[in-house]
Amino acid sequence: MTTSLAWIDYLIMLIYLAFVLGIGVALKRFMKTSEDFFLSGRSIPAWVAGLAFISANLGAQEVIGMAASGAKYGIATSHFYWVGAIPAMVFVGLFMMPFYYGSRAHSVPEYLRLRFDEKTRGLNAITFAVMTVFSSGISMYAMAKLIMLLHLFDAPVLAMGLSRDWIFHAAIILSAVIVLGYVYLGGLTSAIYNEVLQFFLIVAGFLPLVLLGLKNVGGWSGLKATLDGMGKTQFTHTWVGMGQASTNPLGVEWFGLVMGLGFVLSFGYWCTDFLVVQRAMAADSMTSARRTPLIAALPKMFFPFLVILPGLLAIAVPTPAAPVAEASKPGATEAPALQGLIPAKVDYYTGELELDKDGKPVPDYDMAIPRMLLHYFPTGILGLGLTALLASFMSGMAGNVTAFNTVWTYDIYKAYVHPGASDNHYLWMGRFATLFGTVISIGAAYLASRFNNIMDALQLVFGFVNAPLFATFLLGMFWKRASGHGAFWGLLSGTGAAAIFHGLNLPAGSAAGIKGGWITNLFGAGPLYAFPTDMAQNFWMAIAAWVTCFVVTIAVSLFTQPRPDKELVGLVYALTDKPQEGHLTWYQRPLALGLVVLAMTAALNFLFY
Repeated sequence: MTTSLAWIDYLIMLIYLAFVLGIGVALKRFMKTSEDFFLSGRSIPAWVAGLAFISANLGAQEVIGMAASGAKYGIATSHFYWVGAIPAMVFVGLFMMPFYYGSRAHSVPEYLRLRFDEKTRGLNAITFAVMTVFSSGISMYAMAKLIMLLHLFDAPVLAMGLSRDWIFHAAIILSAVIVLGYVYLGGLTSAIYNEVLQFFLIVAGFLPLVLLGLKNVGGWSGLKATLDGMGKTQFTHTWVGMGQASTNPLGVEWFGLVMGLGFVLSFGYWCTDFLVVQRAMAADSMTSARRTPLIAALPKMFFPFLVILPGLLAIAVPTPAAPVAEASKPGATEAPALQGLIPAKVDYYTGELELDKDGKPVPDYDMAIPRMLLHYFPTGILGLGLTALLASFMSGMAGNVTAFNTVWTYDIYKAYVHPGASDNHYLWMGRFATLFGTVISIGAAYLASRFNNIMDALQLVFGFVNAPLFATFLLGMFWKRASGHGAFWGLLSGTGAAAIFHGLNLPAGSAAGIKGGWITNLFGAGPLYAFPTDMAQNFWMAIAAWVTCFVVTIAVSLFTQPRPDKELVGLVYALTDKPQEGHLTWYQRPLALGLVVLAMTAALNFLFY
């Protein structure tokens, strides 16, 4: 069954969009200073900051990308949560948040300036700004795919006499305009309260989808039996087969998983990505800031059941006899379903099916969630599900745009272009940066269209930026000897190592280009190594970047002058006053909450072994 949209579905989506923009308008009058706009005046309660912390990470990358990864890699995708998120969230709450909040820094690059020097801050600000617009572009691309699937722009585009390519362009522009509106008006406060709303919408929209899908296939046991019958016996296990890369869907052995994802990418993202740290820094006290990621970890550990299971269900549902509607272009309006509800990927520019190096159609795993919504939800409920999907897209875009405008204004514009200006001037520049960042994100959306799983694209970006940055932070916070020169050259060499690794290697079956192999291709040669999957290459690239940055930072620091201890008070662990929380009851203390979270996560790993 495939449901068509009725007027009630469109009405639900329009009401939500109007409400979101209304929040931005209502909060605009409270944005009187730059700190109000960028850090919500540091007045957000712990529970609101915690939900915003998790919702900022619950954008299109997670909702669409995790479902796509579930269809492509199976339940092993839950490693992104139980290995690649929860431990790092506990670490940032217990150990790193005192540095961030205590330093009163507006951004992660500003912390690097306080700990190291100006050039290290500048380098990180530039790389981080590039990363945020790429991440925002991935969300725009995902939203555009949904709009094209629903043919929302077909009639207007054709009525204006434009080519059908403009349907894709219009879809991206619309998504950009909506997010630009409420972030421009209300700043971080608008984004945070909308993210809390979006959190509940996403849960309400996708929980019924999972329950309907499980009922259809006979529950968890029925899903396992169906996947076993398809030859995908590993798809319902997390650790079985992790001894060798060739015996599990992720194509990576346990060391590459634990080191690449569980340590480098995970800690690199949660501990250094200002998109998530910014939410905690908006909390109203140090204790609230420390509890923010710990509170967020509680729902986070159960998200695999909400966003990964739909991907597994999408390949377990019997393949429809009729083609799956995919693109609004003559000759490519219908794409064949390759497996379950997963269609073949269509090139939006040529209108042809995308083929791999062997001439086989490329599965469009990103369509797992949208196809599941159309397959299971009736009229009215479909509108709620699509609204939840829109919420996830806008959450991801808004989170990255607010992070971009803060870093651009404080760490690039104020530091190097126009220092010493009035607070109102920087408030104005923050709003301009919101517009500027959104426009650049549109270009990034077109690059994201070259991947059939946006999570593969996202982890590639993180490997370039977050992986080396985490090595710098780790040494900077726990080794007083780390110097500014060491941090700068370590960051630069780590990012360079990621680029070289990417250019020399390539996922099996992929053409040289944005996915890798571009260096060897220049010399007419094949890749040095063909990784089994995109994700395996991403994990090992992150390891290479982290190790390079770590080693170079230590080597250069040993031969350069470190900063004196008196300048490092509050910036390194040994010289930071430990938070005094003796007045709190045991269950309110961050350490107790962190231990509970880790114990629950260990139990989930064991249960789905």
